[in-house]
Amino acid sequence: MVDWFVSTLRTYPEIAIFLSLGLGYYFGSFTYKGLGLGAVTATLIAAVLIGQLGITISPPLKPTFFLMFLFAIGYGVGPQFVRGIAKDGIPQALFAVVVCVFCLGAAYFGALLAGYDIGSAVGLYAGSQTISASMGLATDAINRLGLPPEQSKAMLDAMPVAYAVTYIFGTVGSAIVLALFGPALLNIDLEAECKRYEEEYGGKKALGGAGTAWHNYELRAYRVKDGARIVGMTAREAEGLLPTERVFIERIRRVGRVEDATVDTVVAVGDVVAVAGRREVLVDMIGSVADEVDDRELLAVPADGVDVFVTNKEVDGKTLAELAARPTARGVFLRKIVRGATATEIPILPNTKVHRGDILTIVGRTQDTAAATKDLGRPDAQTDVADVAFIGAAIAIGALVGALTFKIGSVPLTLSTSGGALISGLFFGWLRSVRPTFGRIPSPTVWFMNSVGLNVFIAVVGISSGPGFVAGLQQLGFSLFLWGIAVTTIPLVLAMYVGKYVFRFHPAILLGCCSGARTTTASLGMINDRAKSQIPGLGYTVTYAVGNTLLTIWGMVLVLLLA
Repeated sequence: MVDWFVSTLRTYPEIAIFLSLGLGYYFGSFTYKGLGLGAVTATLIAAVLIGQLGITISPPLKPTFFLMFLFAIGYGVGPQFVRGIAKDGIPQALFAVVVCVFCLGAAYFGALLAGYDIGSAVGLYAGSQTISASMGLATDAINRLGLPPEQSKAMLDAMPVAYAVTYIFGTVGSAIVLALFGPALLNIDLEAECKRYEEEYGGKKALGGAGTAWHNYELRAYRVKDGARIVGMTAREAEGLLPTERVFIERIRRVGRVEDATVDTVVAVGDVVAVAGRREVLVDMIGSVADEVDDRELLAVPADGVDVFVTNKEVDGKTLAELAARPTARGVFLRKIVRGATATEIPILPNTKVHRGDILTIVGRTQDTAAATKDLGRPDAQTDVADVAFIGAAIAIGALVGALTFKIGSVPLTLSTSGGALISGLFFGWLRSVRPTFGRIPSPTVWFMNSVGLNVFIAVVGISSGPGFVAGLQQLGFSLFLWGIAVTTIPLVLAMYVGKYVFRFHPAILLGCCSGARTTTASLGMINDRAKSQIPGLGYTVTYAVGNTLLTIWGMVLVLLLA
């Protein structure tokens, strides 16, 4: 039975790949207090174990899936990357560049001091910075060095060994350093700083708290009594009596007739008004001075919840307070803002800026949400059909451009097909955010291309290098794990102090900036838990986009530096 199983895997290596994926995703899903191996590391370990059986895999499979993965990465972060470079995210983008240089420098000098070869150095870098994608670009760079085949193979085999040993602390350690030690090192009370940030920028509640869920917005009917303050006021004037709340008079029953209210509708004694707003406002503030009535016809208002893809350049960069003053915002409530490839939820504060490419979830009467959607951009169509023609053409264009080689003197320079696919994803991801009439890739498809594309690549790497894994680990020893701790920790500590004293970021978003620049989502989750707020996420998206791009490219740069 065992012999049959082994011979079957050797004959059909595709089975070994899917087996590695199945085991990797299963065991990678287990976490303890939010931390775990993750699918990538678990897939690599499973593939290395399966690779001990001596399985040979067709060469084109690995780069095919890796190109798909890199394009998905670029497509997802493109809008934030371009905005961070070009507009008001410049300080955060520059900070991410500095942090990425720290990460590269720590790995470079660590490898030199430890005496590691190029493959081990790249694995040390990729694992300690938890940037698996860098190994793909590094693989291309090693293959272009013109070394003897056996020497190149030894380097490529050493890469996943060093990665697997250093990745665990790269993940767990980054979360510990930023979330647990960070506030103490910076001498800040993170929870208090987040509350102060909300107060400074006019916020009362962080996203996800009371007042942000759909069911907390209600429509209730009240009878206007003689002597009521709003008698003789227009709807706009009456709504202005609560300047800190979004409350709207939607409809009025007058002399038995129901009609929609406009901003110029004048409220009279005996009117029954349908008022929309947060539940506690309607109950505690309006209900205490007016008689609530049950008018089913008046309250039978068509309501809708819409995800809006922001594309209008006129609203790009405007704050929520500015958008709330636009005529099309009347009667509309904002439930959620999602930004970036990681779908980071952005706190809803008056000074929160909205950018093209954001997805806003709005609720209200159907006609109101339709008007707001038209003003902001277009509905984010709920479809699971991807534009595969666009995907294929975009990856092909990027790879063709990346395959071009230019010579400066006798030195050949090239992006490689991998680098070309990444840049293509950045460009077309940004273009999609401003011209959303083509190139739709639903979020589940982006996830599949991103996660499965990378893990198939990792599975092939692990299966191919499996036979040399044990020997490599014996050769590199426990010192590799210690070097991984150093290379993980030093850039993070430097980043925190540079962010505080050089860039002078607000303490509430500083650790979020550090998490994004190092692309460590696990640490952001722990930081948010410590802060009891989503505010740190405001520093995550731009830095993540820049960091994810540069840290991936650094895999190729590190090879060139060490070569």
